[in-house]
Amino acid sequence: MMRLVGDYEDTSDGSDEIEAQDPIPLPTVRFPRVQGTEDWPAEVDLILSAMDAAYPRSGIERRAHSRSSYRTRAMLRLFAHDPLSPPVVLYTRDLQERGIGFITRERLPLGYGGVVELTLENGQTLKAHCTVYRCRPAIHDWFEGALHFSTPQTLT
Repeated sequence: MMRLVGDYEDTSDGSDEIEAQDPIPLPTVRFPRVQGTEDWPAEVDLILSAMDAAYPRSGIERRAHSRSSYRTRAMLRLFAHDPLSPPVVLYTRDLQERGIGFITRERLPLGYGGVVELTLENGQTLKAHCTVYRCRPAIHDWFEGALHFSTPQTLT
């Protein structure tokens, strides 16, 4: 017998008692810490939310250090760029002592070094030497990437 969407079998015995079913396990919700995102383009929030929703995957966690969700705007100056050119704008996704995850409008060259500057949750400015570890297409004209700090940073 072919079963169509919406077809179901009524297996109740006519009583008003409802059998309790096992609840469907939902992924753990991670609320991002946010620092000054009111001037972000709306699509940044949409892209980051979609990436966060895709985060809880089945399988083994491969990260050596856990990352904290943290959203803020960061500025990256690569050493290879003209010193008079404006910095690359990054929208951070997460932060840990060894690096950050981000999205940006610009494709960044892998392995290039530079200095990233961002505001921490406590209001202090973090300015650190870093290397572009990953930069790949995410959606439309946006790229998802990661920076690795040259030395571990104090984030508190």
